[in-house]
Amino acid sequence: MEASLSSFIQLSLLVLVLLILSSEASSTSRKIKPGFIYTRTRGKCSPQYWSSRSESWPRMVPEESTVSNVFGSRAYERYRYDLTLLEATERNDDVENEFARLVKQSTAALLNSYARKEYPYTAWEIKTLVIQGLVSKEAAARQAQLFHEANEACN
Repeated sequence: MEASLSSFIQLSLLVLVLLILSSEASSTSRKIKPGFIYTRTRGKCSPQYWSSRSESWPRMVPEESTVSNVFGSRAYERYRYDLTLLEATERNDDVENEFARLVKQSTAALLNSYARKEYPYTAWEIKTLVIQGLVSKEAAARQAQLFHEANEACN
């Protein structure tokens, strides 16, 4: 009787260990989902992506370059003289400020033009379009929207 009880306990322990191991194996093969309902993904071409420093910036435009040095004297008149490209991508005042939206989206566009071969604008086109966009609020809003669309469509 004792021998059968002992073998029953051993068998029970073996089954228990197998169940634990199989449940751990199945839980590691499942994708881990975030602990909240709403997730926000951003493309690899958005200002948010570039400000996160997930990828090295192109050598042509280091993070510490100033907006006025890259986009010229018109940008110097509109933005702080020491506003860096990194700070431009990090801006969060672009909801109702057309010029803030323009500098944010155009900086991402410029980075994309150097880093993504299939990007629809060249660096010179972007710089020219920024200067044209600085003429008025309407021009800035229109150009920021075009850059936004190109940035969102980019991979």
